[in-house]
Amino acid sequence: MKRYIPITVVVLIAIAAGWIWMAPPNDSHHDMGANSSLHIKVPALSEVAKQGEELFKANCAVCHGKNAGGAQNGPPLVHIIYEPNHHSDLSFQRAVKRGVRAHHWPFGNMPPVPSVTETEVERIVAYVRELQRANGIR
Repeated sequence: MKRYIPITVVVLIAIAAGWIWMAPPNDSHHDMGANSSLHIKVPALSEVAKQGEELFKANCAVCHGKNAGGAQNGPPLVHIIYEPNHHSDLSFQRAVKRGVRAHHWPFGNMPPVPSVTETEVERIVAYVRELQRANGIR
């Protein structure tokens, strides 16, 4: 009877490990969706960022949500993944100009947005960066 106790323990540990491995992730990398924007702090914006906010609403919010907080069909840009050291301002320019293959999120590829100019992207990036800083992303 004693030799079955270790086997039972091993089986229970294996089941628990499998359950943990199969459980959905519960970290901020995967925390996104339509309600993410509810947690975005919006600071007093510079004039350039205010222009970027209007451009963002017109061109980006449909996918990236209100205040860049994410939506059902696009990731939040106010997220550690998009911090300046990981995604430079130039990466935003490239994304708008060329599109982006999906690599961080399960939303699919981002198509190019040829109607948005480089100057407009600069203003949108200013808006996103100010939101990021206000939310602890440096």
